Amino acid sequence: MTEIGPAPRLTSLAHGGGCGCKISPAVLRQIVGVSRLAGLYPDLLVGTETSDDAAVWRLNADQALIATTDFFMPVVDDPRDFGAIAATNALSDIYAMGGRPILALAIVGMPVNTLPVETIAAILEGGREVCARAGIPVAGGHSIDAVEPFYGLVALGLVSPDKVLKNSGGRAGDALILTKPLGVGVLSAAFKQGRLDQAGYDALIAATTRLNDFGARLAGREGVHALTDVTGFGLLGHALEMARGAGLTVEIEASAPSILPGVEALAREGLKTGAAVRNWESYGEAVRLAPDLEAWRRDLLTDPQTSGGLLIAVAAEAADAILAEALAHGLEGARRVGRLSEGAVEARVRA
Repeated sequence: MTEIGPAPRLTSLAHGGGCGCKISPAVLRQIVGVSRLAGLYPDLLVGTETSDDAAVWRLNADQALIATTDFFMPVVDDPRDFGAIAATNALSDIYAMGGRPILALAIVGMPVNTLPVETIAAILEGGREVCARAGIPVAGGHSIDAVEPFYGLVALGLVSPDKVLKNSGGRAGDALILTKPLGVGVLSAAFKQGRLDQAGYDALIAATTRLNDFGARLAGREGVHALTDVTGFGLLGHALEMARGAGLTVEIEASAPSILPGVEALAREGLKTGAAVRNWESYGEAVRLAPDLEAWRRDLLTDPQTSGGLLIAVAAEAADAILAEALAHGLEGARRVGRLSEGAVEARVRA
């Protein structure tokens, strides 16, 4: 039997972490290409056409199955926290379609000759705890011996076929509401550099393990037209996907989103992730920036948000009520951050 020494830092075993290790939007478009599924399967309500959060398959007149998978490498060193973050992030895709999860399967890749069994077990336990909060079991899964550790879930959920919330349903004049603060990528980078204090770490964990179950409350709501979650491509990237799906312009107020504690100071010092840079290189040509926009604010808009908030497109007259409901639901960082309008399919950022 191979003897394993003291457990190394989880983040030291991976070249990237969290949603920051996603393939860049530009490269992903080249890999996936143009979908040929539209029209071939009448019961496939959502496929790959608009880069939505999950696939949706109509089971019958009353139920549609939501299916998604999400996994990544460690963003923190505490194994239970890592498992909890990864599971929360995976379940978010179900909520972002307006659905409720019903069960999950674990996806596990671990360097078994490097990490103690207890560490791997703690990662899975963190995921199980989150799923239990969501009211579902981790009913199985698959594991492999991998060079770099990764963990996540296959998540399945249900929604009424006529209440599916896509990322492409926005309408001109809709207000945009973001339900969580920005800055997860900045705090993650600070953590890896040893610059994150306990208060910053606590804020990071609180944000990334907060379930986006508010999305399930939005299905069928009058005035709610589109929904997505903000993850690896940053607020700008996911807002641009929303604009492309609807054939509209998205306008973002750079100073409107709330920001996690400590992030502004770190961002002003120039701290940013490699993924934020890749994001800008991938879609920056479709973004029109205000000439007086500070560089750190642009970087924050492209900051990868591991287990970030929901981005809601809602009719202007219903926006105040939805925002108030989000705040009452415990989403203290919820803010109105922009709007959709007629015009070129692009993003415009105001200072």
